[in-house]
Amino acid sequence: MKTVNSNTISLETANQIIDKAIKEAEKRNFSIVATIVNKDGTLVALKKMDHAVVGPVDVSIKKAKTAALFGLNTIDFGKIAQPGAPIYSIENTNGGMISFGGGITLIHNGEVIGALGVAGASVEDDELIAQVAINI
Repeated sequence: MKTVNSNTISLETANQIIDKAIKEAEKRNFSIVATIVNKDGTLVALKKMDHAVVGPVDVSIKKAKTAALFGLNTIDFGKIAQPGAPIYSIENTNGGMISFGGGITLIHNGEVIGALGVAGASVEDDELIAQVAINI
């Protein structure tokens, strides 16, 4: 993975990942929003496909932010954030978190350098598109 240094994701790499997500979404006839944040949850890049509705913009940002800040893919984060689970209601912190699939951590040399958030399809398809996209 191309990075500026060992703990930062470059804009070039962010755009490559997002473009791969969009290509996969097009193959599956979905219109999505894909977001990359750095390890601190700060926006690096976001692309909204032409026919994607507006709601997934915020969802994709929050998926990416959740994965980056907690170092967990959102699908795994959701398992411990359910009612009765150890961190139930944590979704209300940090400006709102997401506890379902589509947020994937980006790891380089064993360190989280950022995350990808995909939203706009079903949760299962968001997760699949994100998994395909990170394999650049």
